[in-house]
Amino acid sequence: MTTPWITGNLTDEQKAVFYAQMSAVQKDEVVGVLLALFLGTFGAHHFYLRRNGLGIMYVLFCWTGIPTIASWIECFFMPARVRQFNAEQATMLAASLQYAMPGTGGVPGIVPSKSFVAPACASCGAPLAPGVKFCSRCGTAVTQ
Repeated sequence: MTTPWITGNLTDEQKAVFYAQMSAVQKDEVVGVLLALFLGTFGAHHFYLRRNGLGIMYVLFCWTGIPTIASWIECFFMPARVRQFNAEQATMLAASLQYAMPGTGGVPGIVPSKSFVAPACASCGAPLAPGVKFCSRCGTAVTQ
């Protein structure tokens, strides 16, 4: 499912949470190819990978036939795009878990002080990685 470099610095509890949450957000390559092949005219494969801007553009121009031809070509690139999407999701999830569970502090072998508190989103309470400007769960702007 993921490579060891993503979960290498996580504790056993963090790995369990990671695999549970990753199974909920990861996408399937076959589904991406089938969506591009059969519903690509309407941009379904772009909506599947949360690329809503391209999906809307395909819907707006579906009457021209150009999205149909483009989606047939994109069928060949969908497995790589789905793998890239899954890798990005895994990286973000692992990073958020390292800051959400104060026990590792993101560095193996170093236990942070008791006053370490992971920043959380004011709207939904999701853990935030340092330096982010928007919450990855609800999209709310982060004030720091």
